[in-house]
Amino acid sequence: MIELDSTAAPLAEAGGSVVSGATDTDADARPRAMSGTGFAAALDRYFDIAARGSSVRTEAVAGVTTFLAMVYSVFVVPGMLGNAGFDTSAVFVAVCATTAFGSLLMGLWARLPIAVGCAISLTAFTAFGLVLGKGLHPDVALGAVFLMGVVFTAISVTGVRAWILRNLPHGIAHGTGIGIGLFLLLIAANDVGLVVKNPGAGLPVSLGHLGSLPALLSVAGLAAIVGLVRRRVPGAILIVIVAISALGFALDPHVAFHGVFAWPSLAAPGHASLIGAMDVKGALSLAVLPSVLALVMTAVFDATGTIRAVAGQAGQLDAHGRIANGGRALTADSLSSIFAGLVGGAPAAAYIESTVGVAAGAKTGLAAAVVGALFLAVMFCAPLAGLVPPYATAPALMYVGLMMLSSVSRLDMNDRIDAMAGLVCAVFIVLTANIVTGIMLGFCTLVIGRVVGGEARRLNVGTVAIALALAAFYLGGWAI
Repeated sequence: MIELDSTAAPLAEAGGSVVSGATDTDADARPRAMSGTGFAAALDRYFDIAARGSSVRTEAVAGVTTFLAMVYSVFVVPGMLGNAGFDTSAVFVAVCATTAFGSLLMGLWARLPIAVGCAISLTAFTAFGLVLGKGLHPDVALGAVFLMGVVFTAISVTGVRAWILRNLPHGIAHGTGIGIGLFLLLIAANDVGLVVKNPGAGLPVSLGHLGSLPALLSVAGLAAIVGLVRRRVPGAILIVIVAISALGFALDPHVAFHGVFAWPSLAAPGHASLIGAMDVKGALSLAVLPSVLALVMTAVFDATGTIRAVAGQAGQLDAHGRIANGGRALTADSLSSIFAGLVGGAPAAAYIESTVGVAAGAKTGLAAAVVGALFLAVMFCAPLAGLVPPYATAPALMYVGLMMLSSVSRLDMNDRIDAMAGLVCAVFIVLTANIVTGIMLGFCTLVIGRVVGGEARRLNVGTVAIALALAAFYLGGWAI
C-alpha cells in the first residue's frame, strides 16, 4: 500500500543519495545552502536544492533533459485528437498549456521533479474510445475529461483514493494498462497502414502495405527508438520524430514547411475555440459516466505508481516509504486534468519520462518548473507541427504502447484468479476496441472466478458492487 504524506521531509532512507546515517565526510561533500540574496540563493532556499544534495545548474540541466524526453507529446497528442475531429492547432496550444500548468504546479507547489502532461494512453481513450468509438461529440469528450479531473481531485483530497487503492483488484488495474498499450499499438499500426481492416472473410484485421513509405519508416523508427533508449541517448523519441519528419519533407509532397514561430492559435478557420467548450451536461449522461469512472480508475493507479516511481528514484521517500509532499503531488496531477478539460486538451498525468531528468540529477521541483517554462515557449512554435507527418509520431505511439506492456510483470501469478482477470481485461480492451468493456469483463471474471474457486471471502463490497453495476449497464443495453 502506497502512503502519501504532504508533510514528509524530503529525505529518503532508500532510493536516493540523501540518506540517514551518513558520515561527516559525506555531509561535508554535499552542496551547502547558498547564502546571500541573489536569485540563485532564493531558488536554493525555496526548493531546498542544497539540502537535497543538488545544485541550481544540475536542476536546470535535468529539467531540459526531461523536456527533451517528453516534448514529442506536442506532436503525438494533437495528431491523435485530430483524427477524432479536434482542431489540431488548438489542441497543440492546449497540450503546451496543460503541460506548462501541470509541471509548474508540481514544481512550485509540490516541489517534486515530476513533469505533468497530456497522457498518451488517456488521449487514446478520449480520441478512439469516446469520440470515434462511442460517437461522442468532442465537446462531450472534453466534458468527460473535466469531470474525470474533478472526481480525481475530490478522491485525492478526501482520502477516497486510499480506499480505492486498498480495495480495487490490482490485476485489473495492471490489466487496464496492458490493454491500453495494445490499443496504442493497434492505433499506430493502423494509422500508417501496417495493419488494415480485412475486407474479406476471416479475422477482422490483416497485414497492410508493408512496403509503403509510412509503414517502412514507422517500423524503422520504432527500432531506432529502442536502440537509442538502450544507449541512453537523451530525447531519443524526439530525435526519431525529427529524423523521420526530415525524410518525409524530402520524399513526401504532403509535408510542407510553414515557418517556425507564430502567435498561438486558439481556433483554426472554420473551427470554434476549444477553451471552455466542454459539455459537462452531456458528459453526465448515463452512457458516458462509466467511461469517466474508467478514466478515474486508470488515473488513480497510473498516477500513483508513476509519482512514487519518480519520487523514489529522486530520493524523495521517507523511512516509511511515503512520498514527500505526496498529497500535493496527486492533487497537482488531478488539477491538471481539470485544466486540460477547460482548455481543450487530453487528460493529464505525471510523465514517466521524468525519470530521465532524475537520472540527470533532478531532486527538486525546480526541474519540473523548467519543463513547464520550456513548454510555454514551445507554444509559439506551432508551425513546426506541420512538418511532422503521422508516420513520424507512430513509432512514439508504438514505443509507449510496448512500454505499457511491461505491466504484465506486475501481475501476481500466485493469485491466478486475479492475474487471469487482469489478462481478460487487457485482451478484451483491444479485441473490442473499448476500454470500459474490457474492465467490465475483467471485474465479472474476477467475481465469478472467486466464487466458483471457493475464494468468495477474498472479495470486498466495492469490487462486487462495481462488477454488478457494470454488468447491469451492459445487459440493460445502456452501453454505447
